[in-house]
Amino acid sequence: MSEEIPLIHDVADSLPLWLLTEATLPHWLASQPAGIAAWVRAHGFQAEKHRVLALPGPDGAIAGALVGLGPLRDVADLTLWHAAGLTERLPPQAYHLASPLPAEAATRFVLGWLIGAYRFSRYRTPTTAARALLVPPAEADLAYAQVAAAATAFARDLINTPANDMGPQELADAAVELGARHSARCEVITGDELLARGYPLIHAVGAGSARPPRLIDLRWGQSAGPRVTLVGKGVCFDSGGLDVKLPASMLLMKKDMGGAACALALARMLMELQAPLVLRVLIPAVENSVDGRAFRPGDVWPSRKGLTVEIGNTDAEGRLVLADALAEADAERPDLLIDLATLTGAARTALGPELPAAYSTDAALLAELQALGEAEADPVWPMPLWPGYDEELSSKVADLNNASGSPFAGSIIAALFLKRFVTASPSWLHLDIYAWNGRERPGRPVGAEAQCVRSLYRLIRARCA
Repeated sequence: MSEEIPLIHDVADSLPLWLLTEATLPHWLASQPAGIAAWVRAHGFQAEKHRVLALPGPDGAIAGALVGLGPLRDVADLTLWHAAGLTERLPPQAYHLASPLPAEAATRFVLGWLIGAYRFSRYRTPTTAARALLVPPAEADLAYAQVAAAATAFARDLINTPANDMGPQELADAAVELGARHSARCEVITGDELLARGYPLIHAVGAGSARPPRLIDLRWGQSAGPRVTLVGKGVCFDSGGLDVKLPASMLLMKKDMGGAACALALARMLMELQAPLVLRVLIPAVENSVDGRAFRPGDVWPSRKGLTVEIGNTDAEGRLVLADALAEADAERPDLLIDLATLTGAARTALGPELPAAYSTDAALLAELQALGEAEADPVWPMPLWPGYDEELSSKVADLNNASGSPFAGSIIAALFLKRFVTASPSWLHLDIYAWNGRERPGRPVGAEAQCVRSLYRLIRARCA
């Protein structure tokens, strides 16, 4: 996260910050001195979304500021993105909210303020540029907002870090450090030990890299609570293997461990906010590279589940490492099993980068997650596990193929592949995420994004209440 938390708790020298919708602006103007109303009109401020206007005092100094919320029906309907980016767009002063907000809206505003302050600065010369500070409203759940913002920054930092500094070892180190901070147990199975312990697909995918593959296994919580297991795809760089990607497709492949980063960020929230559950996190961490040991198209590999898999495409490696991790997770029959993965381009073609595809064997669970995602501005979209496409995974020499020959329904077929390895758990969720912002917006700079973290946190807490 940014070097300094942009909050202040001394209201004495802070300036008023008014939140105005297009509908409430006329009433606000009517309540102000004529000079202020004239200033606002002269600057053409219409309370447009993300529009900011500083107000002058009698001495010419800044006396406060307006923030436009656009065509919202009510100020209480704001999302965190209405506040995102204000730390940089407002003059660098301390502010307090002059517009009252109910508790949920106040929490969203503080969360947006914090998330919007994020910048990835690891490789840049430090700057001392001042920025706006906020006195958080008393109604806000400050503990939740700070933990959620820190978890978002944690995931973004992991994903933004280039592969030369974020390989399987470094990803494992991040998980071990996180676990140690919360008194969790964390085991890391490395290299050829994966074969000895029964994870042949994870080993096969990582065999072509000089950096040995790993399976990270973190456990936390009290034995009496519901059991929740998270699985995150940790492909730290994906060249495509022997089915090598084109350069343009390889450019963002440092983000192919975005599922692992989001799983760890979610685990961080659950642990820091003391969720009453038994948590397990499994992350297969590999680099899909090319050398004489790399797995090949046409190979047949066993899996932890016992199913044999023909390799139709080495660039469909994410589902392979997830298969072994999901089989291990499923063997314990957790009450809720969730996997997150930057799995298919087909999901982005269907839904775009901002709307993760969600699959589940539990329709009620999927509907609940969608509703919570809308409330948290952390959306998902339900997709079908359509059994008619199962035959696309057929193989003449093995139990199944890891890739389909069809150009259609790629995200669904990938989810159906994973479903073969989840047969015991009563509730399973698969999230096919992008974990990246391709365009600059307030609070969402170009680069990594933590998707589904807040919505899944809310879902798990609701299920564990």
